[in-house]
Amino acid sequence: MPWPRHASRAVVDLQHENHVLALKLLKANSELRLKTLYAERLEYLVHERSERVDELNAKLEQYRQQVRRLGLENEILTAMIAAPPRSDFAAQSDAAMLAPK
Repeated sequence: MPWPRHASRAVVDLQHENHVLALKLLKANSELRLKTLYAERLEYLVHERSERVDELNAKLEQYRQQVRRLGLENEILTAMIAAPPRSDFAAQSDAAMLAPK
């Protein structure tokens, strides 16, 4: 028994719809690949930036420690300069107290 004429039209319509859907799927997969690559690139850049920020934070901490040391040295030197001159006797007695016994 042959297929009715309207059935062949339905088959053609289904084939066309199948083709359209296949093209849409290919386009969606292509867009997904591009967005995935874009996301991976962003992740890489964020990682690189985080590493650079960590490096700069470490340098900043080193500089802060250096500033603290220099500030302490400055306070000591300022105190030494501001102190009245000591007699030789006072300096000798301080040296004797600090010398190991």
